[in-house]
Amino acid sequence: MRQSRLVFTLLLVGVVLLATAQPSSAFANAFFHTQSTGNRGADVLAIQHLLNHHGQTAATDGVLNTGTDTAVRAFQSAKGLSVDGIVGPATWGALVPTLREGASGAAVRALQVELNAKRRLNLAVDGVFDAEVTSAVRTFQSHAGIGVDGVVGPITWRNLVWHYDYPDFSAGACDQDPDGNGTANWATAAAIAQLEQGIRSFQATGQGLVPYGDAGFEHGGDIPGHGSHEVGLDIDIWPIRTDNGQCTAGRITWQSATYDRAATRQLIQAIRAAAPGHIRWVFFNDPTLISEGLSTHEANHDNHLHVRYCEKVHPSSLYDC
Repeated sequence: MRQSRLVFTLLLVGVVLLATAQPSSAFANAFFHTQSTGNRGADVLAIQHLLNHHGQTAATDGVLNTGTDTAVRAFQSAKGLSVDGIVGPATWGALVPTLREGASGAAVRALQVELNAKRRLNLAVDGVFDAEVTSAVRTFQSHAGIGVDGVVGPITWRNLVWHYDYPDFSAGACDQDPDGNGTANWATAAAIAQLEQGIRSFQATGQGLVPYGDAGFEHGGDIPGHGSHEVGLDIDIWPIRTDNGQCTAGRITWQSATYDRAATRQLIQAIRAAAPGHIRWVFFNDPTLISEGLSTHEANHDNHLHVRYCEKVHPSSLYDC
């Protein structure tokens, strides 16, 4: 385990350095994001399709629940891997096949899911590796700074899984840019999907949209105005107002007269419920919510909630569940 963490740490350092030096291109030291029970999103959906490709039975709903966990364990056992239900580098490596134009089936669906999520495409998830998919693969390979051949082998898979995802603002959020960082909305597929699910649940209460602040740049790296937000697992959102105008009437603090503690409490509860076992911290300085165990004090977090997600066996202890 110590050796594994060292390798992961070296990979993470390389990724951050590359992303900082070349924010629009190569990320040659990309690694597979670890997924486990409680995660959701495009990477989980790809895992489910890949499990089906290998003859296991997994619902393709993008949620790593007990059924998918059982399928992962069965796959790990069949491949002689450590049977822990955690889809880390070894399990990912065994799951992903080499694909090229003409291929068909569940593994191609996994590829189409990843391309759609990571490159903001609208490919049909039909399991057919046709000319359109080949073009998308080649474009991604060029974008990633890896060999452009249209063949999806281990390097392309690893870069696709590592690449960050972009939120769907129709899920009930509004895009805010308090630090002038443009579309710094990218995060891991799991972080994006888990936050979206929490926001959808909050939307059911009828208390307005949720302001989405900075998450990170497309390939990670340093982001102005933040001491973190570099690895795709930190997302800022804003507290709820009593007039439900948090997306139109301006940002407030927990001390403001228009701060709605009850609604903000519901928002945090919904976010936590959508990512069981995968939230490291929610930084927000409302002392009442801190006393209830819903948030944690952190300097400069009076006017926003900083949600920090985590993964099993992450290279950084700050993001390790």
